[in-house]
Amino acid sequence: MSKDGENIVIKVENMERFRIPVHNIEGIFCFGFMGASPSLMAMCAERNIALSFLSENGYFLGRVTGPVSGNVLLRRKQYRLADDPQFANGISRIFVAGKISNSKTVLQRAIRDHQDSLNMPAMEKAIHTLTVKQKQALKCGENSILRGIEGEAASTYFGVFDQLIVAQKPDFYFNGRNRRPPMDNVNALLSYIYTLLMHEVRSALETVGLDPCVGYLHTDRPGRQSLALDMMEEFRPYLADRLVLSLINRKQVDARGFESRDAGGIIMNDITRKEILTAWQKRKQEEIMHPFLQEMVPIGLLPYCQALLLARYIRGDIDNYPVFLNK
Repeated sequence: MSKDGENIVIKVENMERFRIPVHNIEGIFCFGFMGASPSLMAMCAERNIALSFLSENGYFLGRVTGPVSGNVLLRRKQYRLADDPQFANGISRIFVAGKISNSKTVLQRAIRDHQDSLNMPAMEKAIHTLTVKQKQALKCGENSILRGIEGEAASTYFGVFDQLIVAQKPDFYFNGRNRRPPMDNVNALLSYIYTLLMHEVRSALETVGLDPCVGYLHTDRPGRQSLALDMMEEFRPYLADRLVLSLINRKQVDARGFESRDAGGIIMNDITRKEILTAWQKRKQEEIMHPFLQEMVPIGLLPYCQALLLARYIRGDIDNYPVFLNK
């Protein structure tokens, strides 16, 4: 990849294959070991275009960023509040309750669309359990207990996730969440799209001036994007899980796009990754009424909208963080 004036150019074996004006680009994901010229990296840093390098199966390798943006006072307050157990627990409860609510909505949507093919008693039991866990999360006063509630809710949700797959069942089945490496086709899809979502959320947080590494629910660990993981929770069911289900049930992907590795785990081929990226971009262009802002916004801007609201909450401009809830 290289820069030519105000254009990003992709060459393969010194032959130009693709060219696009830089103002049309929000971010660039490089899968595999593609090279990028220093001038292109400089332009991306100057224009606040996220340039991320990942392995062929989506493992994060590195990222090019420009100068740290945002008010230093905002970050200092973010750090101080991260050391305040009461504040950290309050915002963590909202993140977890939002995730559980959106998970429940995915199940309710499946009942509306595919009721005849579902095990209704199991689905209704799962929805009831998630409702209980959501209430428990909102009342929980300790993050260590809250993480347990979130884990129980996730186990309940993924316990019926296989029912939501109504096409290509011999090749796309789900017996539970696994990763590093994913051991089946569905988990490979989930891991890949979660990776895309993570980088969208991280970029949004950095854009509004927050440090994606200092969170409130996920504990600090070297190299962990704790705040990005925190805010990502509310988006997993709506942006990632629903896209995975659509790709499978609409037969946009099939078993030919997945390969077993000798060392174990599943990887996707180039054609399947391109299909996923195309679907991801189309999904981001769709518009939705933001439940708090009450404005139509592209789905791709939801992480930025929520990051902006989180920054306002941390600064004290609003009384609470309005987590994204999809109904």
